[in-house]
Order: sequence, then C-alpha cells, then structure tokens
Amino acid sequence: MAKERTDNLSPRIANRKAFHDYHVIEKIEVGIALRGSEVKSIRHGKVTLTEGFARVEPKDMGLYLYNVDIAPYAPATGVDAHEPQRPRRLLAHKREIAKLLDHTTAMGATLIPLSMYFVRGMVKVELGVATGKQAHDKRQDIKKRESDRDIRRGMTRKRI
Repeated sequence: MAKERTDNLSPRIANRKAFHDYHVIEKIEVGIALRGSEVKSIRHGKVTLTEGFARVEPKDMGLYLYNVDIAPYAPATGVDAHEPQRPRRLLAHKREIAKLLDHTTAMGATLIPLSMYFVRGMVKVELGVATGKQAHDKRQDIKKRESDRDIRRGMTRKRI
C-alpha cells in the first residue's frame, strides 16, 4: 500500500473577507475545471477570491465560478495563456448542484468561494452557502473578537 504524503507544499488560498461579510451556513468541496497555466498560477498563490461568487445555471444545471482572478502565468504564452477572470466550471454531483440551487433560490443565499487548495494534485474549491451580514452584525463580531483577545491577553499575564 502506498504511503500518503502529508507534506503539502502547495498553498491554501483563503477568502478571509468572506467570514467578515457573510454568515456561512454550509460548506461544500467541489472540483474545478482549469487550464494548465491556471494550475501553475494557483501553485504560486496568484489567486484573488475576494470578489468571487458561484452560480447554478438552471438551463444546463451547471455550477460556475465568476469573478475569481487567477493571474496569468508568465512563461505561458500564446495558445497556453488564459483570461484572468473567465467563468470557470465547478465539478460536483447533480444532486449536490440541485441542493445548492434549492438553497440559493429558497433561502436567498449566495455561493461564495471560501478557499482554494490542492488535494492529491487536483485543485479543489471550498464553497460556502452564505447570507449577507448587516453592519450591526459586523460590529458585534468585531467587539466580540476584541473582548476575547483582551481576555486571552489577561489570562497569559504573569502574576507577581
């Protein structure tokens, strides 16, 4: 039996702004159809997930990722080069896509990319079914985070 590698040297690109702007209800891991130069660019960490979103197209029941910027890979020229913000097809089972379509239409939720990473050489995208946060929710989260930080800081101080 082959021993599985535990040292993954490829980056995990995270969308840190997603948890600030949205309440994430559910997470799902999907594959993504990419060109060779896009994979090379992702390995170098040249991806921006911040403005990205996913949408289920009901006519072909396809799941697509929009507004994710994968920077062009410099050595790839001519035919091998790719457009940085082209729509990319996400790979999931039909029942998962149907479930995501139900979530987005019934609940008024949106699909946002939370992270992009490699699993056994394949690029995976972690999508979140999310609803938008109001301004007061964001302020409460910031206040809670600061108070937790103060409590941790107070607990670590040495007593004389």
